Amino acid sequence: MAAKKKAVKSKTTAKKKSTPKKAAAKKTAAKKAAPKKAAAKKAPARKKAPAKKTPAAKKITTARKAPAASKAPARKPGRVGTSQIGPVPGIEPYREKKGEEYMNDAQVAHFRNILLTWKRSLMEEVDRTVHHMQDDAANFPDPNDRATQESEFSMELRARDRERKLIKKIDESINHLENSDFGYCEACGVEIGVKRLEARPTATLCIDCKILDEIREKQMG
Repeated sequence: MAAKKKAVKSKTTAKKKSTPKKAAAKKTAAKKAAPKKAAAKKAPARKKAPAKKTPAAKKITTARKAPAASKAPARKPGRVGTSQIGPVPGIEPYREKKGEEYMNDAQVAHFRNILLTWKRSLMEEVDRTVHHMQDDAANFPDPNDRATQESEFSMELRARDRERKLIKKIDESINHLENSDFGYCEACGVEIGVKRLEARPTATLCIDCKILDEIREKQMG
């Protein structure tokens, strides 16, 4: 019995001895693990760093400079050519002066020069046409050639006929100059005007009477 009690006591003491060691080991292990867990809990979650926006590649726009407009060389002022107003080339238009009397001696001489020169050029053209028709007249054996020649001569004769009528008007205008009636309207007696006479020296009507005359012709014709 005594031996059994000793054996039981030895087991209990062994248990008692072993239990505090195991408890201490567990406590130390728990202490070591606790700070790790606490550290794990305390450690804040790392925030994801915002992705850096890569700067968009700037479009390289090389603006092309427009070529500078080439400056045209300045024209040197030259003499202004006198434009032909009347039917006769080479005669400069008459320049009226302020307060100048209408159809004075200078104007009469100017228009006499125009009328005589115009008549002379028309007469020369008529003579040239007559000589041309006499020299070129031929009896062509081909009827087509004869027909073309006759048509050309008829056109020239019609043109010369108009010029002969114009020469007659020029003679009448020269007579009006001599009688001091040149430059006045035959219908109303108003001044025809220097500019109108420059353009048409044989005019016998002012612009208003001429317009009415043309309207009357259209209505009657």
